[in-house]
Amino acid sequence: MSKPNPFRYFRTSREVIRLAVMMYVRFPLSLRNVEDLLHERGIDVGHESVRFWWMRFGPLFASEIRKARIQRMRSYSNWQWHLDEVFVKINGERHYLWRAVDHEGEVLESFVTKTRDKKAALKFLKKAMRRCGRPEKIVTDKLRSYGAALKEIGAADRQETGRWLNNRAENSHLPLRRRERAMSRFRRMRSLQKFAAVHSSIHNLFNAERSLTSRANFKRNRAVALAEWRNLGTA
Repeated sequence: MSKPNPFRYFRTSREVIRLAVMMYVRFPLSLRNVEDLLHERGIDVGHESVRFWWMRFGPLFASEIRKARIQRMRSYSNWQWHLDEVFVKINGERHYLWRAVDHEGEVLESFVTKTRDKKAALKFLKKAMRRCGRPEKIVTDKLRSYGAALKEIGAADRQETGRWLNNRAENSHLPLRRRERAMSRFRRMRSLQKFAAVHSSIHNLFNAERSLTSRANFKRNRAVALAEWRNLGTA
């Protein structure tokens, strides 16, 4: 049985909706920036339409991307995770965004909490492992919450800590930081959680590591990613 068409009741074409969602989530643009760029292409939509589209279709697209990639990631025999947390201010209050990144730069999970104690780390790890499985090695910084949480779930022997070992996780925060500045920070914990999950999946799809590959391979990978993006949400 074919899937229901998510674009069924929209007068705007699916190509325009996909383009607007990609521009807003992937690049450090505001809603009005996306509106202006679409206007340059002869597409007359308001910024509130762009907001509605990304909130409606962003999680749908992210879910499809994640399902297509999760089985391939689980097949790695030497799967290694890098865990890190970064503080984010929401209405003047400090919150923490936990992120799990694998050894190839794929963002596996993002989770927002108000604290960074053992309880928060345990909840984050259980959610990540329930969705992605268990890695062979887990690299963290020296925050004690990681060790306590891993000990409780029986994975303390898989933890590694050390200076500069966790640079991959720390560098993975940079694209989201750029988006945070473009959006003039986040205003609700729930909206941060939603955007972080959508952003990480779309970033995984288009992250081609262009500095590590030749120009020909980069162009080939970019074309494959765009082709996969254009097929999202099809019945």
